[in-house]
Formats: sequence, C-alpha cells, structure tokens
Amino acid sequence: MGTKEQRDGVDLTNLDEPLTPDAGATKRDLVDYLDAVSDRMLPALADRPLTVLRVLRGRDPFMQKNVPKYTPDWIATTTMWAEASHREVRYALCNDRRTLLWLANQRAVEYHPTLGLSGDIYRPTHLVLDLDPPGDDFAKVVAVAHLVRQALTDSGLDGVVKTSGAKGLHIFVPIDSSDQAAPVDDVAAATRALAARAEAIDPGIATTAFIVEDRRGKVFVDATRAGGATVAAAYSPRLRPGTPVSFPLEWAELDSIRPTDFTVRTAIDALDGRPSWTESMPPAQRLPADLIEQGRAIPVARVAAMHEGKRRAKARRESS
Repeated sequence: MGTKEQRDGVDLTNLDEPLTPDAGATKRDLVDYLDAVSDRMLPALADRPLTVLRVLRGRDPFMQKNVPKYTPDWIATTTMWAEASHREVRYALCNDRRTLLWLANQRAVEYHPTLGLSGDIYRPTHLVLDLDPPGDDFAKVVAVAHLVRQALTDSGLDGVVKTSGAKGLHIFVPIDSSDQAAPVDDVAAATRALAARAEAIDPGIATTAFIVEDRRGKVFVDATRAGGATVAAAYSPRLRPGTPVSFPLEWAELDSIRPTDFTVRTAIDALDGRPSWTESMPPAQRLPADLIEQGRAIPVARVAAMHEGKRRAKARRESS
C-alpha cells in the first residue's frame, strides 16, 4: 500500500504511519475520516480562527494557533492581537475541503474554532456548556445533561448535544448575535445562570465549583466557554486512545451510547441517515433578560477561583 497520494491538489505523505502508539489509527485513517465528514464539519469551522492540536513524529503533541511559515498562500488566514502573549497571531480559517486536507497532512488531529466569527470573535454565535465528569462516569454526565436541558426548557431555550470526544458532553445553544443582540458579557452571564439553574435542580450530582477539590465527585457544569474561547468542533477527532471524535447526538440517544462508540474508524458508518450538526440546530434565539440578570450577579468562575485560591493559601500559611 502506498504512503503518498494527492487529493484536491494537496500532497498527502506518510499515510500509513500511526498517529501515536495508542491511537489505534494511522495518518491515512485521519485523512480518510476528515475527508468523509468534511461537508458536515466545515460549516462549524468556516470563518472561525482555528487552533489545532498537532502530533508530529518524535515530538510531544502541541496546540498551534499561529500558522507555520510554510503555509500555502491559498489558505485563508486572519491576524489578531493576542493579549496573553503580546503578539500578533495569524490563525488559519478552515473554509474548504482543501484546507482541511492540508491540515490533516500536517497531522492536525484536533480542531478548536472560536465561538465567534473572524470579524468579531467576541460576538459568540452559540452559548456553550461543557459537562466534565469525575473520572469516567459517563452515566452521571448524561444525568446532568438532562438537568441542563431542563434548565434550558424552563428558560424558554433549546439546544443540541454532542460528545466532547473525551469524557464529557457539550451543549450548544444558537443565539441571536445580530445587531449586538447578545454582547459577549450578556452571553457569559446567561451561561453562568444556566449552569446555576441546572445545579439547583439536583445539586447532588451537578456543581459549578471551578476548584476541582470542591466538586466532590459531581459533574462540573463549566460555564467558562465565552469571550474568545474555543471548543472542540463537532466531528473533530481527539488525541486519545482509539482516536475518538466529537459526535452529535439526539437527546434520546444519550442513555444508550458511550463516547468511545465514535472513533475515526467507526463514526463514518454511524453518521448514515443522521442530520448534520448544522441541520440539527434550532433557530438562533434571544437570551431572556432575567437569565442575563441572574448571571450578572454570579461571579466569574476563574476570577472567583483565583481569589479563593489566594485566600486558602494565606490560611494555610497562617495555620502553619
């Protein structure tokens, strides 16, 4: 079997090499999978600054925001100032199959687009809640996903769900972001409020505690995916044993699946007859004013955790 071929003008090389020792997949499997799902995946990537996780032979995996200098000039990019690193970063925009194939050939396994488009990444098109389980207790994640759905329904909202490709679930709510209908601070506040409402339904299994030691075996309802945040795209592979993928689901399916059911080797067949992630989305929705108001009164998790961490460190120093 050859290890070099060309698709859509992109040279594909070393296709029969494994991605990692425990990936259960070769570079060919990655390329074939991404090519097969490109029509479904590209709408979630198009015109969004993209961060990818690459795994090169003999090197540790690394997140890449800045496109390499050898990036072809036909790949669309956008340049933005990165406050954290105090430099301009040139992001790829994965707007077509050819770009996706080129990235796959670069051994880009994971695809993490921003929640906002390149014109203004701080105007998110979706509200996102990330459910993170303690250990591998997926049944508990599913139970909390149903709490989140109930909180959405009670708030007059509708969302869709997908596996994260890791251990948890992502819930997306398309929001009306036209004409500044949903400024980023309002979206962030509404996200915090929805997490709090889900937690309030059953605080025995759901928590909004940002500090891990405070979660006590509960599922973390992560409301921090706002602003210029990224999230693993629907259909994106994940660099984990077996190379699972982030897979869109119907709500009714949650109780009968496992995240490991969907990998670069199995997901293509599982997609047969299903609507795409984009097709399954409800219409964009306006965020209720009471939800935003409730969220404004909830401290930003990272900031609150930072202050609490300092307070605990001071208490430990004083006690010793």
